[in-house]
Amino acid sequence: MSSGADWAEAFLEMMAVERAAARNTLTAYGKDLADASGFLAGRGRDLADASAEDVEAYFADLAARGLSPATAARRRAAVRQFYRFVLGEGWRQDDPSRRVDAPKKGRPLPKVLSPDEVARLIAAAGERDGPQGLRLACLVELLYASGLRISELVSLPLAAVARDPAYLIVKGKGGKERLAPLNGAARAAVKAYLEVRASFLPRGEKASPWLFPSRGKGGRLTARRVAQLLDEAALAAGVDPAKVSPHVLRHAFATHLLEGGADLRVVQTLLGHADIATTQIYTHVAGERLREVVETKHPLGRKR
Repeated sequence: MSSGADWAEAFLEMMAVERAAARNTLTAYGKDLADASGFLAGRGRDLADASAEDVEAYFADLAARGLSPATAARRRAAVRQFYRFVLGEGWRQDDPSRRVDAPKKGRPLPKVLSPDEVARLIAAAGERDGPQGLRLACLVELLYASGLRISELVSLPLAAVARDPAYLIVKGKGGKERLAPLNGAARAAVKAYLEVRASFLPRGEKASPWLFPSRGKGGRLTARRVAQLLDEAALAAGVDPAKVSPHVLRHAFATHLLEGGADLRVVQTLLGHADIATTQIYTHVAGERLREVVETKHPLGRKR
């Protein structure tokens, strides 16, 4: 197998079979790789023999075309994942996309998702077909509704959601326990996922103590796999994958609470921070609300 088209087809097949990528995700990856192939053809190359200079030129061309940051980032991510796959298969001995840095011009990516972006991410997760979609929707809802750390999420026992609780009892850093709230949407997502949870049990086993079992070596879903699933959901949602991670969803949970008027001490408790100084890092993204409070509440700031 030596042509870029053959490699792209094998890559998409791997995404469909091994990672159970949604139809929209596969379509997006296919279009992105076709776009890269078209550019490389103009340089007398294809995906199989492209050099680092060729890939660098393609990434630069994405910026020159005036594409939206999300679209350009998605296409870069597709090319990078493709070459990681190719390298892993041993079809090439190098990764021509590795040395190419993401563009540094323009404004830096936000460190938190907007409420609209989170809504799109949740919607994209829910549109994924079958058990994979129900599990992904449950993961996203729990991360955003409860502000869980990824380590806390993947280590949740099945018993944590027995009898449809309104709160999770989470064991955080240092073994300290705290209550993490579950809203209606998160509880519905958990209930729907539990209906198909058995399909993720390791082969030959009828039970698992973990809420998110896996057929992998550890017997439960890994943080790395959750991050990969979030990347796929971001692509389907039209959100820049570089902006999405389990920690960013925890960050969004805290920031959106503060923007909605929540007390910093309450957010500290919900996040499980021992020191409120740690929680204060989230306040810098709520600057617009803070400015509004000063302008409307301070005697000298009120509009006359």
